[in-house]
Amino acid sequence: MEKFLTNIKYSTSDTKVLLVLLLTAAAANAQSFHAGGCPKPPVQEDFNITKYMGTWYEIEKLPAWFERGRCNQATYELQEDETVGVLNAEILPNGNINSIKGVAKVKNVTQPAILGVSFFIGAADAPYWVLATDYQSYALVYSCSHYLGLFHVDYAWILARTRALPEAVVCQLHDKLKNAGVDIKNLTASNQTSCDERK
Repeated sequence: MEKFLTNIKYSTSDTKVLLVLLLTAAAANAQSFHAGGCPKPPVQEDFNITKYMGTWYEIEKLPAWFERGRCNQATYELQEDETVGVLNAEILPNGNINSIKGVAKVKNVTQPAILGVSFFIGAADAPYWVLATDYQSYALVYSCSHYLGLFHVDYAWILARTRALPEAVVCQLHDKLKNAGVDIKNLTASNQTSCDERK
């Protein structure tokens, strides 16, 4: 969609109308929407993708329209072709399990913490940047897409190997996002309660 939008020629009035429509849609979906280009936070140095594999539980996030439930988790598995199989799952308000499979790829072997992930054939990869992780307890992930050079929509996830994370660690990860120029005022705690009722 981003490439499609950048190839269209808009008049000034068309651009203003489009911007208002996108702002309205972003607000309706409680997205983290900002003027200007994406921040470029530093990513995890010497990232080891093998150690990162396994299941991570969502502790906090910036709003994401595609997440509607609780007990959100992501499981990553290294494939033979060196891509990463992704399985995201959540429990919907009606008690049903919602899951989706995708594929993540390292974009540049010299920067293994910068991946692109796709959940639909033919869809452009979404950015998936691992900003920090100790592999055993926490991970901080950031994603940002910019449109028309006018605004960007970003996502951030604080993840853990368990369904809870010490507040001190969460605060450190907040600071890391803030220092990278990411607006964290819309970060919300994820609901990881009663998750064993459905598997």
